[in-house]
Amino acid sequence: MSKASLIDAFNIERKDLKLSSISDYEIFQDKRLLDDLRTRIIENLIDKDIPEDKKINEFINEEIDNVIEGYDLSNLERSHLFNLIENEINGFGPLTELLEDKNITEIMVNSPKEIYIEIDGQLIKDESVSFINDDHIIRTIERLIEPLGRTIDAANPMVDSRLLDGSRINAVIPPLSTKGPVITIRKFKETMTSIDDLIRIGSLTPYMARFLEAAVKGKLNIIVCGGTGSGKTTLLNILSSFINNHERILTIEDAAELHLRQEHVISLETRVTNYDNDGEITIRDLVRNSLRMRPDRIIVGEVRGKEAFDMLQAMNTGHDGSLTTLHANGASDALNRLETMVLMSGLDIPIKAIREYIISAIDLVVNIERMNDGKRKITSISEIEGFYEDRIKLKEIFKFNQKGLTDNGEVDGEFILFKTTPQVYKKIISHGINDIDDIFEKNKK
Repeated sequence: MSKASLIDAFNIERKDLKLSSISDYEIFQDKRLLDDLRTRIIENLIDKDIPEDKKINEFINEEIDNVIEGYDLSNLERSHLFNLIENEINGFGPLTELLEDKNITEIMVNSPKEIYIEIDGQLIKDESVSFINDDHIIRTIERLIEPLGRTIDAANPMVDSRLLDGSRINAVIPPLSTKGPVITIRKFKETMTSIDDLIRIGSLTPYMARFLEAAVKGKLNIIVCGGTGSGKTTLLNILSSFINNHERILTIEDAAELHLRQEHVISLETRVTNYDNDGEITIRDLVRNSLRMRPDRIIVGEVRGKEAFDMLQAMNTGHDGSLTTLHANGASDALNRLETMVLMSGLDIPIKAIREYIISAIDLVVNIERMNDGKRKITSISEIEGFYEDRIKLKEIFKFNQKGLTDNGEVDGEFILFKTTPQVYKKIISHGINDIDDIFEKNKK
């Protein structure tokens, strides 16, 4: 294979990458030479400062010259090496191009040679990207989190934070990770910013979108639930956009991922402990404090523990229209988890009293799923009706009914609107929201 063909393969645009084209890299014998040269150059650069009298381009070219002497490299190959080294100095090493590619939604580094990316909901092992060794991964983690004021070492072997562009980074190193350093980056997608975007990709119908908009404007308390990577935060962000601009909104998150555009928004973020295990500020601390900040709406990025009781208390004490997400596999599972979280608060409350508290606090449970074809769909919108045999009773308003898969592997199904007018409809129209009459018009008596 010619050297020019080798470089052409390296320069394939990632948006065109498929499983077959990525695995084709394995047949390129000359790639080993370029990988070896890159390794030797990077190892030479470790702990080496760029002289003040040299420009970066000049410095990189000199380092390349020192290593490739005796090798007959083409201009394209040399340019490829230059870009790799420049990414080490000015970017984030092997992850630089992955972070810049808007088609990639998630990056997972499992080991130096095992890197996965997500494109259009599909996980792909990217054979074109690699690290030199575990130390190289750790140095890249340090570069990523340094602007955030975070550190990672044996005393603090885990970081969960957000990058400056809003992407979420989670990094774990030994001794917590027995395999070696691991990086997971969920990129912030600017393309999914409106309910119309979700309609366009088939996540819900226009009727469902209008109903959810009315539900937010009508100050229903809403839980968005779903599994990992199902799109809960994206949906929460879009639902939050329906809140009136004049309301005072408080957002509470572990790592700020919500991007509200209203004028009156206060964003609160938790704080981890320092070296002395002191100074931690939890979601629960922030929820409790938020009640003293005169909020019209409270939005909690994700409820996962003791703060569940405080969130329900806020919803039950005049803070209507609050929103949150919860990791669960469906609406019923979400409510069961909510009960467990309230019990974690340490309060001696009978389970029936907890369920009554949930019934009075929550209006809607919206479940979103990542389907088998990688696409996200709102599979149900349910209201809480009350008790049935001492259990919380849910009633679906909208549902996605999957029929199977098409010949090209896409999920085949339809969205269903149930016939009975929901109880929450009265609460919505009580806030002067009357533009969804036609959705339930046929159900009116």
